[in-house]
Amino acid sequence: MAVAEVSRVEKREKDDTSAGSPAGGQPEWLTWVPRKLAELKLFFTEVKGELKKVTWPGKTEVQATTVVVIVTTIFFGFYLYGIDLVFSWLLSFILR
Repeated sequence: MAVAEVSRVEKREKDDTSAGSPAGGQPEWLTWVPRKLAELKLFFTEVKGELKKVTWPGKTEVQATTVVVIVTTIFFGFYLYGIDLVFSWLLSFILR
């Protein structure tokens, strides 16, 4: 739907500029703001439509995934700390 609308807008703009004068006989810079506002309105309308299609997770699913993220972060924090200690000890042993 959005592609078709953009195609129509581009076709209309192409037809307007190919005729030799912008739409309504106004300079192009004068019609820029209304065109951009129309595009912005179309964008937000499409965003609203897409957000209605989103499947939002439930409270229990969010809590479960949050716990997984926290536990994984702590695990890898300790893991990387351990690797850092080993490499620090190894480097100091080599440089002695």
